[in-house]
Amino acid sequence: MTADHNTLDALYATILARKGADPETSYTAQLLSKGPGACAQKLGEEATETVVAALQDDRDGLIHESADLLYHLLVLWALKDVTPADVYGALDARRGQSGLEEKAGRKDT
Repeated sequence: MTADHNTLDALYATILARKGADPETSYTAQLLSKGPGACAQKLGEEATETVVAALQDDRDGLIHESADLLYHLLVLWALKDVTPADVYGALDARRGQSGLEEKAGRKDT
């Protein structure tokens, strides 16, 4: 099976469809109902698990934790009305620019 950005778009669409679902029957609806703080905390947990898998040279773990990380990121995006297209646009704007140049050009917030 080959995945591409369409996979993320399809997952995002599924997450959006769960926004109004019953939290008793949908894990996604349950996450969304807890609000941005809980969703961000869960994303952080998944990020930590991803880092641990990478540091342990656990390739399968890294793959699975990365999938969890992306899912929870998309849940947070859906909650905050950020679309994959918004992020693709930000990435496209950076294409051809070194990471060092991009970081130097950021405004301090």
